[in-house]
Amino acid sequence: MLDLQLEIFLLILAGFVLAKLGYFSKQTRKQLTNIVLCLVLPCATIQSFEIKVDQQLLVSMILIFMISVGIQLLYLIFCKSCWNGIKDDRKPSLQYGTMVSNAGFMGMPVAQSAFGPTGLLYASIFLIPQRVCMWSYGVSLYEKGTRQEVIRKVATNPCIVAIYIGIVLMVLGMFDIHLPKFIDDTIGAIGDCNTALSMIVIGGILSDVPKEKIFDHISILYSVLRLLVLPLLIFAILLFLPVESMVRNVCVLLSAMPAASTTAMLAQRYEKDPEFASRIIFVSTLLSMLTSPLIFLLLEWL
Repeated sequence: MLDLQLEIFLLILAGFVLAKLGYFSKQTRKQLTNIVLCLVLPCATIQSFEIKVDQQLLVSMILIFMISVGIQLLYLIFCKSCWNGIKDDRKPSLQYGTMVSNAGFMGMPVAQSAFGPTGLLYASIFLIPQRVCMWSYGVSLYEKGTRQEVIRKVATNPCIVAIYIGIVLMVLGMFDIHLPKFIDDTIGAIGDCNTALSMIVIGGILSDVPKEKIFDHISILYSVLRLLVLPLLIFAILLFLPVESMVRNVCVLLSAMPAASTTAMLAQRYEKDPEFASRIIFVSTLLSMLTSPLIFLLLEWL
């Protein structure tokens, strides 16, 4: 977990230094953001659906999927109620960051390390509802226009199209039908660039933020909600449900991850205060170095 967090900070630092040296302009960051959102992230999304479904684990997988759907509904309640006092361009990022965590990049390796291959499989299933929400309702938080226009834009978003493709590939995989190796390897190679490019862009955006404004009270309040309040509430709810401990622990651990890098990607693309979006990613990731181990110890203790 610590290695992953340090990797994130080094990637952010690389983008920060490049921008300060003049090698990473705002225009370049905007172009790279579009590449990530239109190509790299869709490939990473398709890749994430390529999981082997074991019939013996099917019941647990259905259960964890239903719990994940319930968690997204809980996030929606907080998303709708917590940030009504914010009236400027920070609001979409706070709402999006409340619904979507960095469970993909950080959560899946942590789940694998803590709970083995079964934990990784559970994490993959847990992320499906989040990915659907992040590229549907999540994008609609940033989109402008009539309801029909927003629905059309969201439905044809490259990452939503990637979900359609991913679900088809997951079903075909159950019948041992797979993409040709050269296509699958190409998708994997592009998708593997996701974390590095996203964090470098965030570092570049942070270079424009005055140092004294990085740790503002809104970023800290958001981090407390994302890292402690929501996962502890989910933990308390799951304690009263008849679920096996590994299912519960994977759900709670992935719910305790910091803000997703796509928060800054979307804020950059739609020009919704990307500096603030980068701040909440940076601050929540930094604080997660303290909170994530504490959450894990709580799960092990109980």
